[in-house]
Amino acid sequence: MGGMCMHDEATPHYIDLIDQTTLGHWYIKEEFNQVPRVGWQIDPFGHSAVQAYLLGAELGFDSLFFARIDYQDRAKRLKDKTLEVIWRGSKSLGSSSQIFTGVFPRHYDPPDGFVFEINDVSPPIQDDVFLFDYNVQERVDAFVAAALAQANVTRTNHIMWAMGTDFRYQYAMSWFRQMDKFIHYVNKDGRVNALYSTPSIYTDAKNAANEQWPLKTDDFFPYADHPNAYWTGYFTSRPGLKGYVRVLSGYYMAARQLEFFKGRSKTGPNTDALADALSIAQHHDAVSGTERQHVAADYALRLSIGYMEAEKMVASSLAFLAEPNVGIGEQKSTLSFQQCPLLNISHCPMSEAALSDGKSLVVVIYNPLWWYREEVVRIPVSTENAVVHNSSGVEVDSQLLPVSNATSKLKSFYVRAYLGTSSSELVKYWLAFPVSVPPLGFSTYTVSNAKKRDRSSIMSTVYTSEENTNATIEVGQGSLKLLYSTNEGKLSHYVNSRSLVTAAAEQSYGYYSGNDGTDKDPQASGAYVFRPNMTHSIKSQGQAPLTIIQGPLVDEVHQQLNAWISQVTRVYKGKEHAEVEFTIGPIPIDDGTGKEIITRLSTNMKTNKTFYTDSNGRDFIKRIRDFRSDWELEVNQPVAGNYYPINLGMYVEDGSMELSVLVDRSVGGSSLVDGEIELMLHRRLLHDDVRGVGEVLNETVCVLDKCEGLTIQGKFYFRIDPTGEGARWRRTVGQEIYSPLLLAFSEKDVGEPLPPCVTTCTGIDTSYSFPSNIALITFQELENGRVLLRLAHLYEVGEDKEYSTLASVELRRLFPSRKINKVTEMNLSANQERAEMEKRRLIWKVEGSIDEPEVKRGGPVDPEKLVIELAPMEIRTFLLDFDYLRQFY
Repeated sequence: MGGMCMHDEATPHYIDLIDQTTLGHWYIKEEFNQVPRVGWQIDPFGHSAVQAYLLGAELGFDSLFFARIDYQDRAKRLKDKTLEVIWRGSKSLGSSSQIFTGVFPRHYDPPDGFVFEINDVSPPIQDDVFLFDYNVQERVDAFVAAALAQANVTRTNHIMWAMGTDFRYQYAMSWFRQMDKFIHYVNKDGRVNALYSTPSIYTDAKNAANEQWPLKTDDFFPYADHPNAYWTGYFTSRPGLKGYVRVLSGYYMAARQLEFFKGRSKTGPNTDALADALSIAQHHDAVSGTERQHVAADYALRLSIGYMEAEKMVASSLAFLAEPNVGIGEQKSTLSFQQCPLLNISHCPMSEAALSDGKSLVVVIYNPLWWYREEVVRIPVSTENAVVHNSSGVEVDSQLLPVSNATSKLKSFYVRAYLGTSSSELVKYWLAFPVSVPPLGFSTYTVSNAKKRDRSSIMSTVYTSEENTNATIEVGQGSLKLLYSTNEGKLSHYVNSRSLVTAAAEQSYGYYSGNDGTDKDPQASGAYVFRPNMTHSIKSQGQAPLTIIQGPLVDEVHQQLNAWISQVTRVYKGKEHAEVEFTIGPIPIDDGTGKEIITRLSTNMKTNKTFYTDSNGRDFIKRIRDFRSDWELEVNQPVAGNYYPINLGMYVEDGSMELSVLVDRSVGGSSLVDGEIELMLHRRLLHDDVRGVGEVLNETVCVLDKCEGLTIQGKFYFRIDPTGEGARWRRTVGQEIYSPLLLAFSEKDVGEPLPPCVTTCTGIDTSYSFPSNIALITFQELENGRVLLRLAHLYEVGEDKEYSTLASVELRRLFPSRKINKVTEMNLSANQERAEMEKRRLIWKVEGSIDEPEVKRGGPVDPEKLVIELAPMEIRTFLLDFDYLRQFY
């Protein structure tokens, strides 16, 4: 691939894949002046559609090669000679983004008998005729037989052997001495021609053969190498690391934007260390969760170091932008901003500190997205007597909510574990207040002690289900109402008065006991493999009552299902989805059984075994339970074999409704029953699955001499829409989950005016309405002063009746304060011009008559109009040259 690592294809977000590949391609270009042509993804555990069209064809690659596909799929392809295909990963971009793809006939190693590590078992060529073990003809015959065997399962008269394998390519002398001899004697024999080659040379030879190739669509998930070994557990393994990577990915996007607005510094803090750490974290044994514990800790440490450097840059950028008339390099702002990376567990020293008389807490909220956002933010406070004002001095509604017991417990333990300090015991409340933030800009709010003339925050109403005399509890202040059964203590119905959706709906938890590998098949559930033994439902122990918290901005339902699972369900006024914040752990293992924790959302929808999951956060792919489009599936694992990776979300639909779920990190999921969505949220296991880790997946966290299993706090979101109307929510809210509002805190004297731009500012033309179906995924000033800009269309063809259309972005209005001198369209990794890439693209023939709808692409950029067009699912990359006149509006 040429990236910083051989990335995983199941668990990363597509923006991270692009970023890590870009860094690697730039390094290769700078150091060697080379442009990679081939994707070499030999080890990832299954292969995504995004890999084919985005991280393949859109990079300018001519081919893609890998080793791991399902053992049943490989058997059929060997029989049908379909190991090499033309892969069209995107139904929207079709043949315009196809790639020649080769699957190795076995693994990524040579044929048996041709491994030449020192002291290996393969017999070397002995070509001294005076020795008794002279074996040239014998070894040549074996070589020719192996070559002909591979030729019989592929097309054309060219084959490729990958020499070397894991831990078997360390001694160059022994390898090349033998390969030299084989090439010499095999070619002298004349039956086959052997040569040193490269994947690029092999690709050119295949292309020149003028062969017709079978067509492949969708992806290569899930992957199994054995009837009871589906590699679908790693979709969820190490959920803490997966969550950390995703949080920092969104933060990196926002940080690069702020770095651009301030101007990149050659000497001060920057985003480079975070970029490097995030890139390496995409490795197929990193974010995948399939590394040993000390390696996972090292990834997390590097990410933390990168974050701290970027955090300084963000703080200095905000301080600089607060006073835009200050010269570059000067720092005169009286505001010094701090951020709270542990805000998710209510740890934020700036907001927790008791507000002293005469002081106000300044909260600056930056929006890294390209549309106005109206949301409710929450910060932990230690006072009941708080009042919130916007930048115009107008009081805004606010609500105090009690911090849940689970969050308080989590904070106490994990602040000590990670910071080595005791957390404040003063924090009792979340202060929630609504904010309105412009695109690529920020708004400012102040929190103060309420005076007598102020209304102060409204204390939430708190009661339990035991105190409720009705059979049903209704939650929600707006169009969305969630109905809970008082007797059963769980969700029963979902009602939206605007869309007229009413559906019976339940949400529950359960777990699979991990197979320990002691039955006839010794395959255990582990970091890679998901092999469930039994399914267990989790019901509230002793029917713990629900706690209902209601107020003007948000309603919450707190549920304690058992000693180690709790959740808070939120319905915000003005929003039409539910947010579920779960806290899971420490998962008990004192019964000697590993557990894999799942949640289910159940409805009465008739979904005909069909569900849809995303590919690295981009295209949604149709899945059918117990079915594969490329072969007749023999079902051995009806649960694990129907699990798929989820990075953005998944949905099910019938003729009238669709149920959608969005996630905050990579998880595994499925629909094992019609009308139901299942997500795996956490795993703790006691046996190794014997796939290379050599360590059990049993994450623990220690404070002094006390260690306990890892506790995970995360979120998922769900909504039910009329059929055909859910895509807009999935795409819009999916962007907001990936790019949350960035909060920074400072302090000022009460009555002291804010600097002029700290009030409400945006970096784009204030009158410009950025298209709602376009995402600004890269906005970065480079060391040479040029700007790297990437725009992505968010919708697939036919996904939404209004937004699955050609859209355009006006560059002048995106950069109102700068004169654009030149716009150069590049390939995805920006290591070559797009026009040059297209000239070099190889043409491939596809087998059979393929009727393809017309593929639409955005047109060239007129240097006068400077308007960029994007068609559905298109991503376009540009380098911009400016005359610099910096100003932040």
